[in-house]
Amino acid sequence: MAVGILLVGGFGTRLMPLTKNTPKPMLTVAGLPVTEHQLALAKKAGITTVVLATSYLSEVFIPYFGDGSKWGMKLLYAVEKEPLGTGGAIRNAAKLLPGDETVVVFNGDVLSSHNLALQIQEHEANNADVTLHLTAVEDARAYGCVPTDSDGRVTAFLEKMENPVTNTINAGCYVFKSSVIQSIEPDRVVSVEREVFPNLVDSHGKVFGFIDDSYWLDIGTPQALLKGSRDLVTGIADASALTSGLVESAGKEFLTMKGAQVDPSARIDGGSCISRGAVVGADAHISGSIIESGAHVGAGATIVNSFIASGAVVADFAKISVSFVTNTEIIEIPA
Repeated sequence: MAVGILLVGGFGTRLMPLTKNTPKPMLTVAGLPVTEHQLALAKKAGITTVVLATSYLSEVFIPYFGDGSKWGMKLLYAVEKEPLGTGGAIRNAAKLLPGDETVVVFNGDVLSSHNLALQIQEHEANNADVTLHLTAVEDARAYGCVPTDSDGRVTAFLEKMENPVTNTINAGCYVFKSSVIQSIEPDRVVSVEREVFPNLVDSHGKVFGFIDDSYWLDIGTPQALLKGSRDLVTGIADASALTSGLVESAGKEFLTMKGAQVDPSARIDGGSCISRGAVVGADAHISGSIIESGAHVGAGATIVNSFIASGAVVADFAKISVSFVTNTEIIEIPA
């Protein structure tokens, strides 16, 4: 049985001011925190024990997720006093796990619908040291690319380049043999992408790629966060976290969570989600947007491709387009 580590310690600087008081993995997409969607992916693959590797605003996770029993999981928390990089964070979190289990590492910046159960199965069949989820992109110049040989074995980790040798990139979900994690020096800043993986390849370690071109999205930018939410609402991405007990009503273009108050005359479309505890007034029109829990949208307001944060109040008849709205400011989302 595999166990999991979810890396949720990032600062989310590209998503400021939303991440000023909320860590990026706790921002809402399709009515739930990003982390909740990732835990659903883990559970779907049979993983029921997960360590959340936290750092920035770590205190926000525990009140929401607790011990995980609400989700039929066991959740543990590893808090870094100082950020340790991906490798250091994985090594630190692994202290809370049994020493001989297969370990799946998830990146808190990613929404993915890939076949994780098959990735684990192939990892164990190959007796691999590490098996990386790889995905193909149209233009790999913005990413480091990861070529593989005819047997699926990773041959190199290449930095961003103008003429990539392959369009397969590191998609941020790794299956580790536990001994590889134990070999990482503890309490030190280490990058798996720049140190651990290249060193394994150079020393002829068994590093395999699992190529799966299912839905995948890095949600690190404002536009991507909104896109991810819309894709979950409209069914483009796997939304198995959205169980019937959480959803009040849903259609091809909208999602309303139980506990939301939406006036019957309001129009919700474009893949918008209205979170539990949000209020939407009469004749409001919300398109392609995220309305977080505790936000209040006034009567007659129009909101397009925007993120209305928890506690924010949108005035009656206001027109908001392509913006972050918090309880103190409205900031245009850059293109």
